Amino acid sequence: MKKIVSLVLLATLHAAAAAAPQVPAWLAKTEALAALPGGAWLALDKTALRLVGADGSERASLAIRAEQLDLRPVEGGVMAVIMDSNTERVQPVRVDLAAGTLKALPPMPEAGFGLEAACMYRDAQGLDHVFMVGPDGQAQQWLLGSEAQGGYRLVRRLALPTAVTHCRVDDAHATLFVAEEGMGLWAYGADAEGPSARVPVALRAPYGKLAGEIEGLAVLPGGVAVLDEKGDLLSWRRAGAAWTALPARALGGKQLVALGGASLLVQTKKGWQAPALAWKAGTPPPRALPIVMPRMQTAPVAQLGDAADDPAIWVNPKDATQSRILGTNKKQGMLVYDLQGKQTQFLPAGRLNNVDVRQDLHFGDERFDLALATQRDENSMVLFTIDAKGMLAEAARLPTGLNDIYGTCTYRTAAGGMDAFVNDKDGRYEHWQITRSGGKFSATLARQFKVATQPEGCVADDRSGLLFVGEEDKALWVTSAKADQPATLKMVMPVGEWLHDDIEGMGIYHGGKQSYLVVSSQGNSSYVVFDAAPPFKVRGAFRVGMDPVAGIDGASETDGLEVSSANFGGPFARGMLVVHDGFKRMPDAAQNYKAVAWDDIAKALKLDEAPK
Repeated sequence: MKKIVSLVLLATLHAAAAAAPQVPAWLAKTEALAALPGGAWLALDKTALRLVGADGSERASLAIRAEQLDLRPVEGGVMAVIMDSNTERVQPVRVDLAAGTLKALPPMPEAGFGLEAACMYRDAQGLDHVFMVGPDGQAQQWLLGSEAQGGYRLVRRLALPTAVTHCRVDDAHATLFVAEEGMGLWAYGADAEGPSARVPVALRAPYGKLAGEIEGLAVLPGGVAVLDEKGDLLSWRRAGAAWTALPARALGGKQLVALGGASLLVQTKKGWQAPALAWKAGTPPPRALPIVMPRMQTAPVAQLGDAADDPAIWVNPKDATQSRILGTNKKQGMLVYDLQGKQTQFLPAGRLNNVDVRQDLHFGDERFDLALATQRDENSMVLFTIDAKGMLAEAARLPTGLNDIYGTCTYRTAAGGMDAFVNDKDGRYEHWQITRSGGKFSATLARQFKVATQPEGCVADDRSGLLFVGEEDKALWVTSAKADQPATLKMVMPVGEWLHDDIEGMGIYHGGKQSYLVVSSQGNSSYVVFDAAPPFKVRGAFRVGMDPVAGIDGASETDGLEVSSANFGGPFARGMLVVHDGFKRMPDAAQNYKAVAWDDIAKALKLDEAPK
C-alpha cells in the first residue's frame, strides 16, 4: 500500500507543477527550494529548513545550518534529506503535510569523509537510498530504511569524480547524475546491483562543448537539465546509451527547481519563471519486472573480483533438508554449502568454471551421485563423487578436444547413465558419454556440434530429452540431448525483448505436471521463465531484490544458476532457485550465491494459473 500511495503523491507533485505555482516573495534568498503537493514549499536557507504553506506563511521550521535538499513522496507527506554543515552528516527529515510539521529523524552515520553532495534514490522495490559524496571522489550508498526495514544500512562504496558539486537520481532509469567541477556532467548506475561504470552526458572543453560550471541540476522524464554559471538552461534527452543535447535557453537563472514531470522553475533577476520546455521524453525506462526476495545467501567466496560462477544442487535422498549447494570458484576450485549458506567443504581443484550434478547413476552394479565441472587450465572435465552425507571427492580428470573449455551441463540417460556436454568459447560443443571400467571413470566422444559465437550456459532436461544451449550474444537454442539423434539446433528465442545479452545460466524446474526452463538474462539482471516444452512460451521474468531486514542483498549479473523442485523444507518446500550474484552488497564483499524460494517465483509470475 505504501508504494501505491507514494506514486499517487508523486502524481500530485506533477499536477501541482503544471499549475506553475507562485513562490512567496520572502523565499527569494533560499539556498534550495522544493515544491510540495497543494502548492506548499520546502525551503532551505542559511539558518533553517522551513515548511511553507500555499498561502506563503511559514508552518514549521527546523533550525539547522545545512546544504543541499532532495526528497521523495511518502504516505502523508515527503521524506527529505539535507546535509548538516556543522556535523557533516546527512539529516533525514519527515514532512507531514496534513499536520504541517517537520520531524528530524536520527542523523545518518558518518561517512568517514567530508560531504560535498547528497541525493536520494527510490529503487524498483520502493526502497529509499541516499548517496553521500565526498570532495575526493569517495562516495557511499546507504539504505534509508525505517526500523522495520532494518534501519540505515551501508549498501556499497563507489568511486565518483573529485569535486562533485551536485547529484540527482532518475529513479525510473536508475541513473545517478553527478556534476563534476571543471569537467561536466556524468551518468552512473544508481542500482547497487551493478557496476559503477560512468557515461559522459556533457563535458567541458577540450573534451566536450559544455561551457562553464554547473550551478543547478534537475531530472526530467528520460533526460536531465542543468543551469550553467551564465544562468543558461541546458538539457539533454536520453537516446539509448547516449545523450542528445537540446537548444540552450538564456534565462540568467540563479536557481533551478524540479517541479515534477517536465516542469521546471528557474529563479532569475525578474523573479521565478516556469519556462515552457516543449519536452519530449527520451528513451523510456526499462520494463518493470516483479521482484522476489532471496531467502538465503551463502558465505562469500575466498577471492575478490569475478570469482564465483556456477552453482549446482545435490539433493539428499534421505533428508532433503541436509542437501548441498555446489559452487565453482573459478580462481581456485569447488565450494560446497549447506542450505543455511555455511561452507562445508572446499576442494582446490583449480580454475573450475561450470558444474552440474546427476544422481543415482548406474555403472553396472555400482551406483553413484556425480558432479562434473570444467577445468579451464587443463581443458578437461573434472568428475567428483558425492557420498551419502554430501561430501565430494575428486574421482577423475577427463581430457577433451577443446582449446578453451568454458561451460558444461550433464544429462541422465534413460538407462541411468551420464552424458556431459562441454563447450568452447569458439562455439564448439562436445557430447561425451561417461563410462566406468576397472574401477575408473573415462569418457567417449559421442557427438560434436557448433553455434556461431561464444556459448556457455546449457541444460539438459532428463524428462524430455531436450538440450537447451545459450549463445551468449545471440539466442537461446534447443536440440536433442540424445547421443543417437542429430544435433539440429532450433531457435527458442533471440536476444531482444526478454533476453538481454549475455544469455548465461539455465536450469529446469520439474513440477508435478509441468516443467519450466529458467534462464539468466545477464544484461538486465533478470531471470526469464519459459515452458520447458514446445512452443516454449514465456511465462514472465523477475529480478531478485534485497531483503534489508534479513541483511541479504539482491542478485545481479548472474553467470550460473540451478533450480530444483525437491522439498527442502520451510520456505523451500516447493523447491529453490540458486543464482550466482555478480555484486555482493550490504556490505561490499566477495561474490556469493543467493537462494530464492520457488513458491515466491510462482506467486510473482502466477505460474500456478498456467495451463497444465
